[in-house]
Amino acid sequence: MTVHTPAARSKPGRSPLRRHEIRWGLTFIAPWLLGFSLFFAAPMALSFSYAFTDYNLLAPGPPSFIGLANWRQMLVDPAVRQSLGVTMRFLALAVPVGMALPLLFALLVNSRYLRGRRVFRTLFYLPTMVPLVAGAMIWRGVLNQQSGWVNRLLEWFGVPAPGPAWLSDSALAIPTLTLVGIWGVGGAMLVMLAGLQNIPGELYDAARVDGAGPLRSFAAITLPLLSPVLFYQLVLTTIGALQEFLRALIIYSESTGAGPENAALFYMVNLYREAFVYFKMGYASALAWGLFLVALLITVALFASASRWVYYASER
Repeated sequence: MTVHTPAARSKPGRSPLRRHEIRWGLTFIAPWLLGFSLFFAAPMALSFSYAFTDYNLLAPGPPSFIGLANWRQMLVDPAVRQSLGVTMRFLALAVPVGMALPLLFALLVNSRYLRGRRVFRTLFYLPTMVPLVAGAMIWRGVLNQQSGWVNRLLEWFGVPAPGPAWLSDSALAIPTLTLVGIWGVGGAMLVMLAGLQNIPGELYDAARVDGAGPLRSFAAITLPLLSPVLFYQLVLTTIGALQEFLRALIIYSESTGAGPENAALFYMVNLYREAFVYFKMGYASALAWGLFLVALLITVALFASASRWVYYASER
């Protein structure tokens, strides 16, 4: 009598059907794998290697290895400290606004008491269809102190002419770019709207029977059940705020995107300067990986906090 122990059993091979599925699966994802390797993985690996070199596009010869010199320079560079401070101040203002407004709009267009909800959904989402460059150029004209309609509108509410200097006042640089960012909250609104429509209506009916008002229902039902969607959007909004670049570059193009008194010198704007104005590709690569580490730390912190406020019904 032969006893087959677990160690003695031979591992069964894959069936012909399973091998056939694997081959076709690899075939279908091959274009994505090729694109990812060529346009993402390879450039990332190359930039990481450049971060340890003195690589200037205008200097003759190949890049020269300098070890951690670029990283040490980042720690003492005043432009890096200033740009990181500008980015963090923008993040502190833009992220709450970028979370609250889409949620407010989603609640509005999800209300059964609002007539023409589909029209409002379209109107709120429509600005996201405008290319970012075109939208920034439109806002540059809209915020003009002399001829922009924002200041003309403020005059109707008693603000004396010519109104705020949106594009030339350093104190208004962060609020200005936050205001421009509102232009694109339609995408986040749709994500939150989908989350709202996934909440069972029976819960609200039961809450009304128990005497709960709208605010109580929002706090006890809507926010907990919507928290996974809010967390997802919070991560995306935070990473997007850390990468703020193109709007500032276009709106403050006269100062290479840095704004009055460098008030809009975002981290990415400073990186752009080092790479494509001063052509210091080695130092710019180190800056890029520095931003990656900052974004990674913030994202890890967000995920660490998720267990305290994000409610997943499947885990309860």
